[in-house]
Amino acid sequence: MQFAPAIVEKLRQKAARFKALTDELAAPETAADPRRYPQLLKERGTLEESAELAARLAALQKRRADDESILEDREAGAELHELARADLEAVEQEERELDAVARTALVAEADDLRTRLIFEIRAGTGGDEASLFAGDLFRIYQRYIEARGWKIEMMHAASTEVGGFKELTFAVSGEGSWRKLRYESGGHRVQRVPATEAQGRIHTSAATVAVLPEAEEVEVEIRDEDLRIDTMRAGGAGGQHVNKTESAVRITHLPTNTVVTCMDEKSQHKNKARAMRVLRARLFEAEQERLHAERAAWRKSQVGTGDRNARVRTYNWPQSRVTDHRLNMNFSLEQVLAGKLDPLLEALEESDREERIANL
Repeated sequence: MQFAPAIVEKLRQKAARFKALTDELAAPETAADPRRYPQLLKERGTLEESAELAARLAALQKRRADDESILEDREAGAELHELARADLEAVEQEERELDAVARTALVAEADDLRTRLIFEIRAGTGGDEASLFAGDLFRIYQRYIEARGWKIEMMHAASTEVGGFKELTFAVSGEGSWRKLRYESGGHRVQRVPATEAQGRIHTSAATVAVLPEAEEVEVEIRDEDLRIDTMRAGGAGGQHVNKTESAVRITHLPTNTVVTCMDEKSQHKNKARAMRVLRARLFEAEQERLHAERAAWRKSQVGTGDRNARVRTYNWPQSRVTDHRLNMNFSLEQVLAGKLDPLLEALEESDREERIANL
C-alpha cells in the first residue's frame, strides 16, 4: 500500500525530534535544570512510539524495495520470485497494520499522559435548582471516579440553603483521569420539574464545568511579588472554627487578575496550599489556550477545547435521556446518574481522535 505522504513526513519529523530530545536530555546542563528536564522528558515519552513506528516504516519500505527488485529481475529463479511475492504480501499486511497504529500515535500529545486534574463546577442560571443540579453533577463524577479507583480530593465547596452548591472545586488523580475527563468542560443544562415547583412545570437550569490539568510547580512560574494574599474569617455553616479564626485565604494573581479563594480547611496554611494549586491550574490552562490558539484553525473545532461557555450537554428528566450536543447522540439518564459514563466518554474520545487524524 501507499502511505499518505503526510503520515510519512509526520513520522520522520517526530522521530527526528525524539532523537534531538534524547541527545539534549543526555547533556549535563539539561539534567541540572529542574524546570526544563521533566518537560523534555515528558515530551520525549510521547514521541517514543512514533520513533519506533518510523523505524518500522523504514524497514518495511526497504523490504518492499528489495522484493520488487527481485520480481523485476528476470535472471532471478522462480523459487526466489515466489519467496519475494510471499514476503511482499506480508509487507502489505504489516503496512496496513502500521498505518492504523501510526494514525493514532501521530495525534498523541504530551498532555494525554497527565494523571492529575482539577474540576470546577459552578451553578449557572436557575437559582436554587441550578445549585441542586451542580450537586447532581458532582455526584455523577464522584461515582465515576470512585468506580475507576481514582482519588478524589475536595478543595472548596460553597453550599446553599436548599442543599445544593453555588460552586465546587475538587482534585482528581489517577492513571488516565485527564484523558477521560478533559471533555467535560462546558455548559451543562438540565430540564426537569424542580421539587419547589407546585404546578409541575418543567424548568431549564444550567451549570458550568471546567476541567483543568493540574500543573506541576515546574510548569508554571509564579513570583511572590505577583501575588496579593488576603486572609479572612470563613463564612457559613461548618463548625466552631468558622468566623473565629482568619483561616480563609484569597489569592489574587495581579498580572492576570485571577482570584482564588479557599476556606474549607481549618488551617490557613492548608487553605493557602490548595488555593495555590487551583491558581497554578488556571494559569496553566490560560497559557495552554493561548498556545492552542496559535496552532492550526482545526484545533479550535475539537470536542476538547474546554470552552466553559459552550453548551455541551443536556440532561432531560422527562424523557430520561442525556444528549451530548458535540456528538449529537443520546445516552441513558439513569446510567449517567449512576456514574456510568464510559460509553459517553469513549464516544467523545473517539470523535476527538478522528478529528485529529483527519487534520494531520
